Amino acid sequence: MDGGHVARRIRMLGRTVPGVRVTAPGRRPSTKTAAMSSAPVTVAIHRVVSPDRMPEVTAWVQSGVRLANRWDGFLGSGWIRAAEGSADWIMLYRFADAERLEAWEGSAERQRWLAEGADLVEDRRVERRTGIEGWFDPPVRQDEPTGPPLLSAPPRWKQSVAIWLGFFPVNLAFTALVGWLLPAFAGLPVVLRVLASTLVLTPIMSFWVLPWVTGRLSGWLHAPGRRG
Repeated sequence: MDGGHVARRIRMLGRTVPGVRVTAPGRRPSTKTAAMSSAPVTVAIHRVVSPDRMPEVTAWVQSGVRLANRWDGFLGSGWIRAAEGSADWIMLYRFADAERLEAWEGSAERQRWLAEGADLVEDRRVERRTGIEGWFDPPVRQDEPTGPPLLSAPPRWKQSVAIWLGFFPVNLAFTALVGWLLPAFAGLPVVLRVLASTLVLTPIMSFWVLPWVTGRLSGWLHAPGRRG
């Protein structure tokens, strides 16, 4: 299986949860960006498994899940095979925030568990998702679920409310600050004003504001809807 296809499968699996950070095999992804908020963080790992050791790998993965279940903030995990008979597995786990994820990933227990599986699997790719990305994609089937189920995308109207609650105060503050510091800004053509504001506000919204807002509203965003 080509690397591009597997990468697409990882992205598809991550769509069931709300930024992506990709790291090379053997390196632990940085949590500096995710640590700026308390939004849940999901890690997807592409691992290559020897076809004749599937039962051992399954037992090894399940033992890792049992370990993670004892850690505060663990929300669940799952895994799928890329195709029937494929040696490519996509393994996924989720924590309530980056701080508790880091505690688990840096723990001695997890390091021992990884060492036990060193000759069973080969890590190829790691992705980490947080914040609002993936909301507008349809949910994807999760095989072999363990722990609490992963959260599905909130309704579109809730997504719109969350985006507005983040965008309105930030845009208002930016407009007032620029108008005070640079009075000539108001005289620029509207295209240039909008260009400048979007260039400044887009990264602020993506990396700071939206993860913070979605973290604060997580319970409401993912609350089950009323049944008629």
